[in-house]
Amino acid sequence: MDFMERLTERVNQINGLPVSCKMGYLGAEESFVVYPLPGSNVTQEFMNGDTDQQLNYEFAMKSKSQSRINQTLWVVQNELERLKELESENNSYEFEELVITNKPFINQADDQGWFVFLLDIQAKITVFKEEK
Repeated sequence: MDFMERLTERVNQINGLPVSCKMGYLGAEESFVVYPLPGSNVTQEFMNGDTDQQLNYEFAMKSKSQSRINQTLWVVQNELERLKELESENNSYEFEELVITNKPFINQADDQGWFVFLLDIQAKITVFKEEK
């Protein structure tokens, strides 16, 4: 399933995004990432093997500039709230909706001047059974 790839690609298409998003976890330097969170689940399974799923993801940004983080995450949050479709490239899922579960918030500040802010989302999609 290519949902996370399409989500990352869509975020990186936002005009004026100060830094591009990557899949994975925060690095040692400034970074903006998306990764899955625990708690995702299948909400319904169909006779043909397709499933409705709720998938939890988190966007995290690390920077020494709170204003850069703030600008990035609020732009992303505003764009994702308006997201009505996100097509799969390999027809592995059908997008239903995306819900912002936590607006951007500070998670960490260290004594070296780094700040980490988070933005949490939940995607509702139908995942199609893989053909063998």
